[in-house]
Amino acid sequence: MTEHDHHHHDHSELSETELRVRALETILTEKGYVDPAALDAIIQAYENKIGPHNGARVVAKAWSDPAFRRLLLEDATRAVGTLGHVSRVGDHLVVVENTPQRHNMIVCTLCSCYPWEMLGLPPVWYKAAPYRSRAVKDPRGVLADFGVTLPKETEIRVWDSTAETRFLVLPMRPEGTAGWGEQQLAELVTRDSMIGTGFPKMPGVPS
Repeated sequence: MTEHDHHHHDHSELSETELRVRALETILTEKGYVDPAALDAIIQAYENKIGPHNGARVVAKAWSDPAFRRLLLEDATRAVGTLGHVSRVGDHLVVVENTPQRHNMIVCTLCSCYPWEMLGLPPVWYKAAPYRSRAVKDPRGVLADFGVTLPKETEIRVWDSTAETRFLVLPMRPEGTAGWGEQQLAELVTRDSMIGTGFPKMPGVPS
């Protein structure tokens, strides 16, 4: 995908949206409308609870429910919408599946579009210029930097997010998890495995 229809380009450290949020936070806090601690709690929730946990539940269901997996790969926005306990996805969500033959990786080269409803707040490195430029030119090298080595014959496909379309990687289910319930499986799913810069945890390996 070469065409982008972004409403802003992230030329500075903070995107236009982030700057506006910061300014609004400052004004509301100074006027006493918002408790900074409450703001921190909201950010914490998106970072650690709402975000990656939503994505992990979606992945775990896809691993254990073939019909849901098919729907997820055909129409991810609709599939997520069928799960009442997972927040809706505001943008068009596309799920790409890792296989032994193909490894998928997500980037946003022009700014930092990211499926935050599924993954929480984007990690700092995702928004940084080195990742955004190198992920497309040298994906294998970037994965090596993250400690991910793949067989030479595995194709690496890089998906470039836009303001309209966000991507989520469906990682391969770890071996040794036959008969596991969705909750157990969800605990193996990592944020990085859903971006494509990591793998799920292996059963029995401490975090």
